[in-house]
Amino acid sequence: MEAADINDDVVHPEVRAHITNLVSALGGYSVDDDGSYKLGDEALDVLRDLKKWIRFYDEKTNRMDVARCLAEANLVGGDLLQILTLWPQSETDSKYKARLALACFEVMVPLTWPIEKERAEMTINHHRHMPVLQLAQLGYKRAIINFDAIPILNTAVRVALPSMAMPIGERTPRDLAIIKLILFFLRNVAMIAPPQGVKYEGDETQVSRSATIDAFSYQDIFLTLLTLASNMGEDFRTEDVIVMEIIFHLVKRVDPSSLFVSEKQLNKAKGQELASEMRKEAAMLKSYNKTTTTRHSRFGTMIWVKRADGKMVTVSGQEALLDAKTRERKMDSSKTFRPPRRARKPEMEPKDLGPPVTLDERARQQLRSFVQDFLDSGFNPLFLHVRQSIDREALHVLNQHKSQFFYLVAWFLEAERMRRKAKRDESKSTSAAGEEVNSFNLVAAVLQQEMFASMNRALDRSYSDKDWQLLTSVMRCYTQIFLTVQEMSESPNEEDQEIAENTLSRLFYEETTHDLIANIARTYKDQGFEYLDAATELVHTFLRILEGYSKQNVDLQVRSRKRARRKKKAAKAAAAVAAAKAAGEEAEDVGVPEDNDADDSGDDEQHAESVTQERKFEFGKFAIRFAPQGVVDTFVAFTKFYRDLNDAQLKRAHRYFYRVAFKQELGVMLFRLDIINLFYNMVKGPEPLDKSSPMFKEWEELSKQIIRKCVKKLQERPALFTELLFSKIGSTTHFLEHGYEKPTTTTTPRPGAELEFKRATERDEQIGIAVSVLIDKQQTEHLQWLKDQLTSAMSERQAWENVDKAMATATEGAADGEAADESSNKSAPPHITIRPDTEARRTAMFKNPHLRLLMRLVGMERLTPTLDETPDSTWILPGNHTAEAIQDTIDLINKAEFSPPTFEDGGSAEDQLRRKSAAASRRTRAAYDDDDEEVRGFLGDDDDEGGIGEDFLFAPGGPTARKPDARPQKKRQRRRRREAGSGDEEEEGVSDEVLAEQARKRREKELEKMRKIKSEMYVHASDDETDDERDREFFEREKKRQEAKDSTFDSMLGKLGLSVLSQVNGGEKSAWEAVLNDELEGDGSENEGGRSAKRRKKQVASDSEEEEEEEEEEEDSDEELPTKQAKSKTSKKKAAATSKRPARRPAAAKKKAVVELSDDDEDEEEEDEDEDAMDVDSANERTTTKDVPLPSSPGEGLGRRINRMVVDDQDEDEDDQPVVAARQRPRARGGFIIDSSDEE
Repeated sequence: MEAADINDDVVHPEVRAHITNLVSALGGYSVDDDGSYKLGDEALDVLRDLKKWIRFYDEKTNRMDVARCLAEANLVGGDLLQILTLWPQSETDSKYKARLALACFEVMVPLTWPIEKERAEMTINHHRHMPVLQLAQLGYKRAIINFDAIPILNTAVRVALPSMAMPIGERTPRDLAIIKLILFFLRNVAMIAPPQGVKYEGDETQVSRSATIDAFSYQDIFLTLLTLASNMGEDFRTEDVIVMEIIFHLVKRVDPSSLFVSEKQLNKAKGQELASEMRKEAAMLKSYNKTTTTRHSRFGTMIWVKRADGKMVTVSGQEALLDAKTRERKMDSSKTFRPPRRARKPEMEPKDLGPPVTLDERARQQLRSFVQDFLDSGFNPLFLHVRQSIDREALHVLNQHKSQFFYLVAWFLEAERMRRKAKRDESKSTSAAGEEVNSFNLVAAVLQQEMFASMNRALDRSYSDKDWQLLTSVMRCYTQIFLTVQEMSESPNEEDQEIAENTLSRLFYEETTHDLIANIARTYKDQGFEYLDAATELVHTFLRILEGYSKQNVDLQVRSRKRARRKKKAAKAAAAVAAAKAAGEEAEDVGVPEDNDADDSGDDEQHAESVTQERKFEFGKFAIRFAPQGVVDTFVAFTKFYRDLNDAQLKRAHRYFYRVAFKQELGVMLFRLDIINLFYNMVKGPEPLDKSSPMFKEWEELSKQIIRKCVKKLQERPALFTELLFSKIGSTTHFLEHGYEKPTTTTTPRPGAELEFKRATERDEQIGIAVSVLIDKQQTEHLQWLKDQLTSAMSERQAWENVDKAMATATEGAADGEAADESSNKSAPPHITIRPDTEARRTAMFKNPHLRLLMRLVGMERLTPTLDETPDSTWILPGNHTAEAIQDTIDLINKAEFSPPTFEDGGSAEDQLRRKSAAASRRTRAAYDDDDEEVRGFLGDDDDEGGIGEDFLFAPGGPTARKPDARPQKKRQRRRRREAGSGDEEEEGVSDEVLAEQARKRREKELEKMRKIKSEMYVHASDDETDDERDREFFEREKKRQEAKDSTFDSMLGKLGLSVLSQVNGGEKSAWEAVLNDELEGDGSENEGGRSAKRRKKQVASDSEEEEEEEEEEEDSDEELPTKQAKSKTSKKKAAATSKRPARRPAAAKKKAVVELSDDDEDEEEEDEDEDAMDVDSANERTTTKDVPLPSSPGEGLGRRINRMVVDDQDEDEDDQPVVAARQRPRARGGFIIDSSDEE
């Protein structure tokens, strides 16, 4: 029998014997003195021994044997509490009893410490002792808070009161330990609760939350907590988290809205809640009564059901006899899905929260009084200090304290809002003005920027670490802060409104917070209902407040963050170091890829580290982030609890689905069978919503509209029949909404910017500058790699040259012809391929502009320069570089590396470089004006002062081909040429002011022309291009004009007595050249003295076809150069051609040949000397486009000039009479008439 008892004992017999002896020696009840408790002779030493047993046996060996023995010996209720009664409140000076009381609490604290063990770490001893010890702790709590002889909690405060009264600078470590010990004791008492799954045999009301709050209030523990909280940071520092934990276990799972209502309102709310639950129960029973058993269903029922495919199915139960719908539901319910077995998932519900708590009226009033006092005096100091401790990661802050902190902040913010609401309702009910509501300064500690930063940090870290309990608390805190700030914005106090405006701007400023909230809602899986409720509430509140704020602040700016392209830098760095060690190099000399990922190109320099930029916020685009299928699934999972949700939660889900389906017009995301079935069951299913609920009508209307929209979309997009079974992705949603695939665009990477030197320097100086830039930017690894490549190329080229020289020597000694043929057919030196050693180097060759500049300077080039460059493009060293030239380049690099160049202005080497695009754009702008002075201010050059900066509607891209408009012919005026010699004198007398004024007028005229340009680059007449009838008429008109011109030409030759071709000096010369030469040779002596200073724009043609070709080449080159350079070059070439030609007509004869000019172009004719000599268009028909090419037939130009000669002969003696010029052929290009619209 004894052996059986020993085997069944869960505690070692020796341990039990020692503990039993110590408990007996502690003291006992006296039989002589009214049964009072008497201490043993060495009671204080016994208590210390018990503390050692608990510490060194249970805690060190991770066993619970001593605690189990003390629980069975009833140490707390039978001995320790009795010992505390020996120290009444009147005997405050007894140090021995005070030390005895402290020893009692030193034993009770570990016995009441919460038992929390991870299931994976539990041993067989833990499984044996934990249920017993949990029930024993409930007994300890019941004995402590219901002890009548003396207030135990108050006695604990008396033990720590001397240490608390001391200034913080004079407290010893023992004093701090005593304060923490008592606070831990209060925490344990508040924390002990009936464990889940363990039945408590005693009265649970004695250990309930109401009993605990009543004991804390009666024994003045609330006052102690208020004192500690209000002086936190001044007199107390490390006790902040313990005080917060005590308050947390007092208020957790208590509804704050129930505290600040009157007893009548509370009873009414409870009555309504009871009626609602009864209606739910009645509806549930009504649905069950349809299929429940009756007194007539004593016999079993089995029927055969024939399915659509002809198979027979057996269905049992009398409910299958009701209707077909019930039979189908019965068959569906019999189908059991057996998923594969998986590892048991941890409990997702918060362990330290427990079920909701209902307080009695007395406890509710006591807790309400404490919460009001705490909000008025202790909220800001306590939570400010706790937040600072969490931010600096103090040693006394544990992981669970973070979630408790955010939970309490959210709880007290909601309590503050409920208190303000109760005050407003009370002031309205009394019909009095009432006192002004207290300012929100009472909770200002959690509305600061530091608090928002802490929340963002905790939100991001908990989401990354998958700490769902902390994440749930942070989401609750975020929601309550949003609601509190929104209430501040609606406050009549202007100061509160201003603070709310600034707070919202800070809350919405970070775009990373927006993205994180969207990701939280999108990635819900199975984190539990508390997490689901917090996530949906945060999304609903965030979207609603942000939408209203963005409407009020149209110019809302948010800060978005861009991160560098991440390429596993650590792995690359390790690989580079390993390669260096293998090669015998120092690790410090290795170019770590970290420094090379962000090369110094114009676009990628900013991506070396995280950068931020502000952009305008658009709520419409932001709301799309909450429409993906993941967020929809989260709200669907939340809505599946619709039978257990209250009206506020049902409204939250309703507003989200309404926003997605109608506001964002993404109803396709809801077109899924399970979602449609859920909406239908909520309204007309077997267990629908309560029809008396205020949300039933809204859900009914929403379900009807969504189903109607789905049916309509099925008719428009038959593909939706298949997509009803699946979730929707972005491309599928776009196709179902619009009927076509979403277009996608791909971007190709661009190489680094091309650089050039600001000043024309020699090659050695250019290489020195490029090398200095790389050294200044700490990119010597690129320089070393380039030198290695050149050294390798030099060795390879030297070897090739040696072989080639040996072959040449052998060829010279050979006498036969084959050797000569081989020497003549020898190949050119092959190119050398440049190979990057790492991926980072390849990227630098593509993106680093300074490395690319140096590569080009040393002679490297791409293998395929005509193709677009990519990061994989091949670079080579061409074969025309000899080994000696490569060695010279290496020497130049070494010289620049060890003796970098210096500059006169004291600038850096990088200051000597610039982008090529800047110089190219300046040359392009200069090509639009006639001289460099007029370039400034013409097209708004930013580099010049006085730039107009005007953006023209169209760029000069050529004339517009269209039908000429019928315009009244302008009155033409004839300009008389000045006498010989007068032009030079007048020009010399022109002042600078007149020249400046003329230049200004020319600029204004050119600006006006640029504004009127309607270029063919933008205007396309597609109808004219395909009009065959118009083309036929056009060619007929051209043919008639050509025939008339030829007849006129033949008649003029007949009058002059010339044939078409005449033999001059034994060679063929055209007739028109002969005519001109005859006149010019006769008047050669008079040409030099009578030539006018103003040269005609329409000059006489050259003497030969070779001179015509020279002039055409000059015109082609002039179009590409700036106008001033073209003028100078053309003038010089024409002067050279004139010296070879015969003398021209005298000035007196040329004076008769008048060119018709308009008034507007008079000044322009004086400057334009670079026009083509064969261009005979009048000045009135000049446009802003480029000159039209000349006709190829020399006969055309001759006919026009003969017509002009006739006019000159007729007007020889009539200088004052206006002369009508012969009709000239319209300007033509490519067979089409070119007409300008500038004269309109």
